[in-house]
Amino acid sequence: MRPARDPAVDYRALVRDGYDRCAAAYSLARMDEPEPVLDLLTERLGAGARVLDTGCGAGVPVSRALAAQGFTVTGIDFSAAMIDLARRNVPQATFLCQDVLDVKFDPGEFDAVVAFYAIFHIPKEQQPELFRRIHHWLKPNGYLLATLTHSNEAGYTEDGFFGETMYWSNFSLTEYEDLLRDAGFSVLASARLGHGYGDEEAWREESHPLLFAQKRQS
Repeated sequence: MRPARDPAVDYRALVRDGYDRCAAAYSLARMDEPEPVLDLLTERLGAGARVLDTGCGAGVPVSRALAAQGFTVTGIDFSAAMIDLARRNVPQATFLCQDVLDVKFDPGEFDAVVAFYAIFHIPKEQQPELFRRIHHWLKPNGYLLATLTHSNEAGYTEDGFFGETMYWSNFSLTEYEDLLRDAGFSVLASARLGHGYGDEEAWREESHPLLFAQKRQS
């Protein structure tokens, strides 16, 4: 683990390029994962509800599971290699190769937004803006389901992520709950998930909190 504070390094580009190079291995590790914990969300959505999967990667298992339940799924990821795989893995969904901090969606375009193992790759100082953007994209009373983190950590890089150097930056769970409330959400429930990779990545003994939130009425 190394501090990531070199002003000459574009850490968002490091994430994108790393995922481009490890896309095949990452997709394979997640291909046989069981369906993620989506019941908190899916039991509240109507047939054909529009769901945005941010940081969708290769589309498995999250976009795949949502599409299989009949929801209208849009996935977004800034890794071109991941999006190419996602389009093949989940042909019934729509996938966009764009940066979630730059993409334009209409206000209230989605019934729900999911973000699994993605937000912690965005520099902390940019994450509050992401929550505000998600709030804007959601319909009134729309839902957000996201994996977050337990501890506040300054940005850092680590080697060995499917053979690549990867970047992380995150707040504590309590801070995330406050950020969501500040962005206009009510936190409804929480759960705990594992690391999100296949058995061959069992060395990553970690877990992530899963927060379920709803857009408050103005």
